[in-house]
Amino acid sequence: QKAGKLEYYAPKDLQIEMDDWVVVESKRGIEIGLVKMPTRAVDDGDVSLPLKEVMRIATQQDIDTYNNNAMDAEKALALCKEVVAQQELDMRLVNCEYTLDKSKVIFNFTADDRIDFRKLVKVLAQNLKTRIELRQIGVRDEAKLLGGIGPCGRSLCCSTFLGDFEPVSIKMAKDQNLSLNPAKISGACGRLMCCLKYENDYYEEARAQLPDVGDSIETPDGNGQVVGLNILDISMQVKIDGMEQPLEYKM
Repeated sequence: QKAGKLEYYAPKDLQIEMDDWVVVESKRGIEIGLVKMPTRAVDDGDVSLPLKEVMRIATQQDIDTYNNNAMDAEKALALCKEVVAQQELDMRLVNCEYTLDKSKVIFNFTADDRIDFRKLVKVLAQNLKTRIELRQIGVRDEAKLLGGIGPCGRSLCCSTFLGDFEPVSIKMAKDQNLSLNPAKISGACGRLMCCLKYENDYYEEARAQLPDVGDSIETPDGNGQVVGLNILDISMQVKIDGMEQPLEYKM
């Protein structure tokens, strides 16, 4: 499946190597996937039970079928966009994928409200002659599927290695003393960047060791008031009574 989500499958007695293409049965149907980890033992909590087995190592015919399906999916997406425009549905199509056996075609879309797409499904089923699945996704999922480049210049985390999205709050940006300008802390999806979460635990632990700005404290050089904090260095700037320049102290 696209977008970096890893799913575990039992290898059976197959000799499977890294970067092999394999055929599996996922929640969506029969699909082709790329092996990204060697065979290893995993905890029950890391897998969806019952653990399904790899059906087979992909043959050249499987890979050709996958590539042909991708081309057919582009045509199906164009058809769907045309029908959506005709029916004046307030939805934006993101992408389209066939399962490997073409028993189902999946359209991912975004919309602000719930959409009644029964007429759309009827027209698509008549033209595509297969089962139709329309999935409404959020803007973060859209960025994950489409991919792109983040403000850091690297490929989006969500489309490369992130599995599930974790909650990100504006408090995380505040705790890290980042600019609260939305343009600087928002990702390609328009939501707060997922990477704000990565170092948040460290910042929370470091911040808990430091006093608040404005607190009066005792130092080896006398009493003073905290005027600044350096979270990364776990240090603070203190204005000592009777001194012009603040002094820095590490915890």
